[in-house]
Amino acid sequence: MTSSNVSFVRGAAILALTGVVARVIGAVFRIILAAILGDEGIGLYQYAYPIYSTLLVISTAGVPVALSKIMAEKIALNDYNEALRVFRIAFAILTLSGLVIAIALLLGAEYIALYLVKDIKAYYPLLAVSPAIFFVTIMASLRGFFQGQQNMTPTAVSQLLEQLVRVGFSIFMVVLLLPLGLEYASAGATSGASAGGLAGLVMLGLLYFRRRRLLTNEAGAVRLTEPETAFKIIRRIFSLAIPVTIGGLVIPLINLIDLAVVPRQLQAAGFDIETARALYGQLTGMAGSVVYFPNVIALALSISLVPSISEAVTLGNRTLIQNRSNIAVKLTVLFSLPSALGLFLLAEPITVLLFKNAQAGFALSYLSWSVIPLCLYVTTTGLIQGLGKPIIPAFNMLYGGIVKTVLAWFLTAVPSLNVGGAALASVIGIGVAAALNLYQVHRLTGWRGSIRELVLLPLAGVSLMSVLVYTAYHGLTYIGEPMLSSGRLNAVATLSAIIIGIAVYGIMLLLSGGLTKDELVMVPYFGPYLVRLVERFSIIRDS
Repeated sequence: MTSSNVSFVRGAAILALTGVVARVIGAVFRIILAAILGDEGIGLYQYAYPIYSTLLVISTAGVPVALSKIMAEKIALNDYNEALRVFRIAFAILTLSGLVIAIALLLGAEYIALYLVKDIKAYYPLLAVSPAIFFVTIMASLRGFFQGQQNMTPTAVSQLLEQLVRVGFSIFMVVLLLPLGLEYASAGATSGASAGGLAGLVMLGLLYFRRRRLLTNEAGAVRLTEPETAFKIIRRIFSLAIPVTIGGLVIPLINLIDLAVVPRQLQAAGFDIETARALYGQLTGMAGSVVYFPNVIALALSISLVPSISEAVTLGNRTLIQNRSNIAVKLTVLFSLPSALGLFLLAEPITVLLFKNAQAGFALSYLSWSVIPLCLYVTTTGLIQGLGKPIIPAFNMLYGGIVKTVLAWFLTAVPSLNVGGAALASVIGIGVAAALNLYQVHRLTGWRGSIRELVLLPLAGVSLMSVLVYTAYHGLTYIGEPMLSSGRLNAVATLSAIIIGIAVYGIMLLLSGGLTKDELVMVPYFGPYLVRLVERFSIIRDS
């Protein structure tokens, strides 16, 4: 394993680790929020986020991805002067767009609540989240600055700080505003995004000024390449950013379509508006938040892949491109497959543990299978963007989105399926997008996946894992029933089954050769210690 590959994977691992911690904090937040607001309040809270995420994609306009790619190219050529110029131009673009979109949401919140969401109670949550667009957009430019240097630590730390402040501020505001009504309390919950965005922005700003001085010193007075005009840089940024924006808009737009289709079709299935709102909250605010938890690793890989693949392209190193593509896809399969199966097997216990809501387990049991295609889509999108073809994933997700929307319209209206039908539509639609992305990675790089590494060995591991997880949960439930309350018993049995599943799957990968010594050593900080530990038992091979 080359040192450049180790560096790339470790960058992704650092992002993934802090991302997992941030998601755990977010999951705890959801538990608290669900306990305070209930299903209907969670539904109101979720009404604001598809709109916020859509406008945020428009506001950032794919510029951070373009920025990290172009900066990586300049730095690969040791041209730090041009790298800094690219950042300054991108920063100005994002500051202006963030301000304009934030003001637009602030002024248009009432119209959106009345005519798009068709629920006036969504007005206050939309109003409260609008400043976040300005703060997060500027913060995205600073993250792109560091990612272009393949330094993922500032992004990771800012994500963690943003989440901590968001959760703390949200809970404080929910408790403060709850006596005024659910819509005000939900607005308090969404206001945390603004507070968290501001905190992350301040932290990254301080790190930026320190790093800028170092880059300026490295740049000196020498220019190694012909300087590009500001107009040419802007054109390059937008030639990359516009396709990324289109691709980034597809998923939020699909979520907006879900917002219009799912509650309406639930009512067509015979549910009243309050029940439809609660079911939508279970699907998106509960099951959806659990399903997106494993995706944090795929997002980390995707973010790391854009500059690392761009560097390999700039250097003309096709072998490095194929190696990094293989590592990324393999790691994605290795963690997404057991995640999906585990969520399926423990769907109801997990939603009871996290949200004290057994009903949400129905939606999660269907939606769990979307973990595999979603993670593969996200990872391969980073690969394709790094190759300079960002429009391809956009079209692929568009095709998948059309399939998902058509299926959701019909399946959600089936009373026995209801939100399970919407979840099943998501699995199939995202599966279409992921399959198309994988084909394009093969076409563009010549990468060929190994059936043994990507299918046979992981399946062998998850097969044994699933049997032991199921047995462990039900066995512990049976043994502990006379001694523990139902809530504590479920928590102990669920967490124990998850830990057993992770351990068994990991050991199976090591025994079967699904995970090699070269791959294990890439784990940040702990890799060499883990290798020495497993070598004592002779359960790992070199490559």
